[in-house]
Amino acid sequence: MELRVLQYFLAVARENSISGAAKFLHLSQPTLSRQLKELEDELGKQLFIRGNRRITLTEEGMLLRKRAEEVIELIKKAEDEITASSAMLAGDILIGAGETDGNRFLIKAMNAIQKEYPLVHFHIVSGDKAIITEAIDRGSIDFGIVFGNIDTAKYDSIPIHYKDTWGVLMRRDAELAKKEFVTAEDLMDKPLIISRQAFQNSELKNFFHIELEKLNIAATYSLLFNGSLMVDEGVGYAICFDKLVNVSGDSNLCFKPLKPKLEAHMSIIWKKYQVFSKPAQKFLQKLQETNTYK
Repeated sequence: MELRVLQYFLAVARENSISGAAKFLHLSQPTLSRQLKELEDELGKQLFIRGNRRITLTEEGMLLRKRAEEVIELIKKAEDEITASSAMLAGDILIGAGETDGNRFLIKAMNAIQKEYPLVHFHIVSGDKAIITEAIDRGSIDFGIVFGNIDTAKYDSIPIHYKDTWGVLMRRDAELAKKEFVTAEDLMDKPLIISRQAFQNSELKNFFHIELEKLNIAATYSLLFNGSLMVDEGVGYAICFDKLVNVSGDSNLCFKPLKPKLEAHMSIIWKKYQVFSKPAQKFLQKLQETNTYK
């Protein structure tokens, strides 16, 4: 399978039209059609459903599109890294991270690198642990910040000396707002709003002593900002980390920690035996030098 043909395939998938893609690629329509047919023959699968005016992807075509986009992205990343491998340190560093105040550790290191090497640029991709590890596995990001246990057979890591505190975000006029701490028993009959990642969190399961699916889950969120809006509108109580939503001043919300105290441990991880670009090497060195949260 040639890279050139993958690019042809992606152009057709984007344009939903062989004629439109041919025009974009500066190819004749018969030439492009022949290349696509040879690709289908090579794979032994139909990739397109050819209509009168529009072409759509089959299930196999959608899978190939996803993988082809990843291949093109990796090649571009490699080209950028090779181009940047000169005396002047420059290039992109991609990092996967969830919502946590502990990201300040990462950002302090980013700031230090950019002051010394202003042509190094950082890109943070938001996601939960599953999304981040998948992106690291396929090579589309360099580093990831995750919570919980690390698969040491697949990843190297640096433990971050910062712990997030679990608690409950609620309205100030909520029934539990007068309590200093919130217990599992307090929440058993309450409508809860939790992150999608929480269903895989063993610490939360141990806290409640039951599977989270058996709780009264009113809603789930990926970004806590949306969760805080649901709390503010009275949908329920959000299980989340501290310091992510402003609850000071005139805020209608407040945060109460769980009891017994429940903390989440963080690590920054990268693929084992990873060959880093020069900017990524420098960034990792900075992380190792400054592995103290202040």
